[in-house]
Amino acid sequence: MPSNNLETLYRQVIMDHYKKPRNKGILEDGNVTIDMNNPTCGDRIRLTMKEENGKIADVKFEGEGCSISMASASMMTDVIKGKDTETALRLAHIFSEMIQGKEYETSEDLGDIEALSGVSKFPARIKCATLAWKAMEKGLLKNQSES
Repeated sequence: MPSNNLETLYRQVIMDHYKKPRNKGILEDGNVTIDMNNPTCGDRIRLTMKEENGKIADVKFEGEGCSISMASASMMTDVIKGKDTETALRLAHIFSEMIQGKEYETSEDLGDIEALSGVSKFPARIKCATLAWKAMEKGLLKNQSES
């Protein structure tokens, strides 16, 4: 697929997740809640997860921010829901490598996330894209240390 067509497709995927976010809201029965913000640009997120028996049974987010930040949160919640925590943390590592423009392990588990790969060309936007992922990692690691 020519580069222009791929970039157009990626922009469409990002805008779809931004305009119609998946898993938006607060999980009332969640056992993990993390609030994070990006003071550089004002993005903020509250991530709530229900972790049961080493799996992410459910996940939702609320927040405000740019299209990259909110689309990334939507994509991330879509991808980690139902996954075991080890897989979710591995995907966070893969995402971090991808968003920094490094070589990364491809995985069918990435779903729409690869649409954000172009963010690596805009260093100022990397923090926007990683906010939800950092919240997820922090929440899961905190929950594991408390168990």
